[in-house]
Amino acid sequence: MYRFLLTPRWWGINVFAVLAIPVCLFMGSWQLGRFESRVDSHREQQTQADSARTAAAEPLRDLLPVSTETSGRQATATGRYDTAHQLLVPDRDLDDRKGFYVLTLLRTDGGKALPVVRGWLPGDASSRADAAKVPAPPAGHVTVTGALQSSETVGSKGVRAGGGLPQGQLGVISAASLVNLVPYQVYDAWITTPEASGAMVPVPPSAAPGSGLDLKAFQNLGYTGEWFAVAGFIVFMWFRLFRRETEAARDLALGITPEHPGGPDRPDGQNGPSGPGGPDGAPQKRSPAEAA
Repeated sequence: MYRFLLTPRWWGINVFAVLAIPVCLFMGSWQLGRFESRVDSHREQQTQADSARTAAAEPLRDLLPVSTETSGRQATATGRYDTAHQLLVPDRDLDDRKGFYVLTLLRTDGGKALPVVRGWLPGDASSRADAAKVPAPPAGHVTVTGALQSSETVGSKGVRAGGGLPQGQLGVISAASLVNLVPYQVYDAWITTPEASGAMVPVPPSAAPGSGLDLKAFQNLGYTGEWFAVAGFIVFMWFRLFRRETEAARDLALGITPEHPGGPDRPDGQNGPSGPGGPDGAPQKRSPAEAA
């Protein structure tokens, strides 16, 4: 009854199923592992963020380069603010309110400059009235402490403005964006201060890139379900084909022929009705027109 499994057609079906099902299960497990690693990374980042709020500040040089472990840590640097190159970062929301960041470069004692986000102000960075509300940075030699952040990219969360901005504005906080705006080297990092002067509001630190439960994490979870669904579909189709072939072989062994033996697949190779009289052996009557 199961001799059909030895036919070339079923050899191909079996080989495909044997190879495809493990591949689907492996890919589904891999995508699930990616999702779980992102969940663990998110939990670690949350724990680190909570610890960073109470941890003692460390020198900036000890926390560079910025990584998922050092992002959000309190960094300290000493130097002088460059009041000639204060920049506004437009289109930055805070608590669902429109506004902009106030960024000032700190010329550190080591020579490089550190971008410091001193706070956030509501309004439009291109408005003179809103820009006039920006308080001046502290003068003289200062020590600045803030949460360390990695350089932004165009695709970073919260970044909306790119190039083509008016003078005095910056779309992306990064060393690559600042290299053509200032005549000195800039650290590939920035900090946001926990306190702000004047009407400014402190900017909360953001999670390190790739460490949170972003859209990519849920894409991994969706791909997991898709791969497992494909594996289940292959198993379902294999059993369905197997059952159909088994029933056909059983019917053939019992001498059960198809319901319409006079169809296109007649054993005698002839098509059309099963007899001269048409279906069910009934003689056909000819119309007077046909008889003529």
